[in-house]
Amino acid sequence: MIKLLKQLSRILFGLVFIFSGFVKGIDPWGSAYKFTDYFNVMGLESLVWAAFSLGVLLSFAEFAIGVAFLFNWKMRIFSWLGLLFMAFFTPLTLWIALKNPVSDCGCFGDALVISNWATFYKNLVFITLAIIVVINRNWFAERVKSWAPLMLSLLAFVVYFCVVYYSYNHLPVFDFRPYKVGVNIPEAMSHPEDAPQEIYENIFYYKNKNTGEVKQFSENNYPWKDTVNWAYETMDSKLVQEGYTPPIHDFIIETPDGENIIDFYLYDENYVFMLIAYDLHKSSTKEQSKINALANWAMSQGNSFICLTSTLPDESAEFAVENNAPYEFFNCDEITLKTMIRSNPGLILLREGTILAKWHYNDIPTVEEFEKEFGS
Repeated sequence: MIKLLKQLSRILFGLVFIFSGFVKGIDPWGSAYKFTDYFNVMGLESLVWAAFSLGVLLSFAEFAIGVAFLFNWKMRIFSWLGLLFMAFFTPLTLWIALKNPVSDCGCFGDALVISNWATFYKNLVFITLAIIVVINRNWFAERVKSWAPLMLSLLAFVVYFCVVYYSYNHLPVFDFRPYKVGVNIPEAMSHPEDAPQEIYENIFYYKNKNTGEVKQFSENNYPWKDTVNWAYETMDSKLVQEGYTPPIHDFIIETPDGENIIDFYLYDENYVFMLIAYDLHKSSTKEQSKINALANWAMSQGNSFICLTSTLPDESAEFAVENNAPYEFFNCDEITLKTMIRSNPGLILLREGTILAKWHYNDIPTVEEFEKEFGS
């Protein structure tokens, strides 16, 4: 029974770390955005420049520790690394749970979103598993009788680096975000009829005219009729039940005048090409000629081709002139755009609000390639 507990501790720790490192590794920009969030709330804006590198490093560190645990490779070293990892992040996640600076710690990327308190409790379990493995590190090491752990670990690293490299230069091989291919955006923005609603409780504060004491009352017993003894002071509202939040809840398309025209594009029966460039100042222009050619062809066929950006309208107009962009520019929230596609720019194809395809700027199709796959 003791041997089984030891092995289960090692394997479970390894599997979870592999999963965590992998889902963040295939979405390196997502990890960078999460580090940026942390730096901003902690007042460490000067470190934002390192967010991408730290995201990649953290993802690989988790994956490497997980692989070593799973295949029982170099446990005298990696058991300590696993414990040190948990010793750092467990108190950090306690602080996050108490202060709630971000709604999601990002420990499993977008693949699995859990609450900050659930993350802390999870870390309590895993620091316990790490302690068990550290105590028995020599016992694990003595059971390695072949080159299998080394070879399996190296193979896992090669596969990991290939997948991460591909995801960086194209799009993540797995898309866990609300805007993945196949999603109908209007449906993802809707509220089911039986969805739970937000419920608030009003709290009233009245001052006793005789004693000067301010007392708290609920809606059921506040003394609004007793004006002789009580004087109204103030009222607070407390959320007692969370309401339903649809997967997509913050998507609007604004004209320079501030008009939301999202319905015009979400219910279009023709193809709608949305070029997503969250920041035109940082947007790659190496495929701009291909984008322009596709845009001209799309619009000549009666389809819509627009660019969504958080860049100011005047600056968007300058970009259009400098790059001969034939399409219109509209404004959208930067975080929404970063969520929609991990590419700056990236291209999304819709029809009647359903996402049919997504392309990194390295994979923008030519007119011929598009017609071959989707027709004119």
